[in-house]
Amino acid sequence: MRKLSWVLGATGTMALGTALAFATYAPASALTGRQARGGQERGGAQARGGAPAQRGGQQHADQGVGNGHIPAHGPTRGGQADRGDANRGAPPNRDGGAPANQARRSFRDQEGHPEAPHVHAENDQWVGHEQGDARYHLDRPWEHGHFSGTIGPRHVWRLHGGRPDRFDIGGFYFSVAPYDADYCGDWLWDSDDIVLYDDPGDPGWYLAYNVRLGTYCHVMYLGQ
Repeated sequence: MRKLSWVLGATGTMALGTALAFATYAPASALTGRQARGGQERGGAQARGGAPAQRGGQQHADQGVGNGHIPAHGPTRGGQADRGDANRGAPPNRDGGAPANQARRSFRDQEGHPEAPHVHAENDQWVGHEQGDARYHLDRPWEHGHFSGTIGPRHVWRLHGGRPDRFDIGGFYFSVAPYDADYCGDWLWDSDDIVLYDDPGDPGWYLAYNVRLGTYCHVMYLGQ
C-alpha cells in the first residue's frame, strides 16, 4: 500500500509539473504569435532584424550600401545639391522624362558604390537627390491621388510582380519615373523588399528604396 501511495504521489507531481509548464508556455506562444503578426503589419522592426533575399542583382553589402539597411528618414527638404551635373534644370521631354541630349551623370561617389541614386548606410545620406529637379516636373501632380498606405521606415513592402512602368505592392500600383528606369534594372520585381518615402522637393512623386541593394527611384502612385 505504501508503494502504491508513492507511485500515485510521483505521478501527481509529474502531472502538476507538466500542467505548470504548459500554462507557462501557452501565453508565451500567444505573445510570440502576436509579435510576429505585429512585425508584419508594422514592417519596420522585423524587417530590420532579418536580411532580405540575397539572390541575383548587384550586391553592395561590403561597401555600406543596402544589405538590409533601412534609412531612418527620407531626404530632407533643402538637402545637398547635386554636383557635377551639367544639365541640372534642363527641361524634360515629358513628365518625368530625360531632357534631350542629356548626358547621364555618375552616382558612384565611392569605390564599389552603385551607379544609381543610393543611400549611405552609415549616415542615411541620400546620394543623388536634389530639390525641385526639372526632370521630375509634372504638369498634373497627384493625378491618381495620394497613396493611403504606410510611408517611411516602419513598413516594408514586398514587390509582387510587374515591371518599372507598372508594379504591384500588396494591391497598390506604382510606376517608376522614365528618367529613373535605368537605375532599377537589377531590382527583382517579384520578390524584393522596398520602403516608400515622401519626396519633399518633387510634387507627385514618392521615393522607393530597395532594401537589398540600397538604391532608390522616383515612383508615381497609380491607384489600386
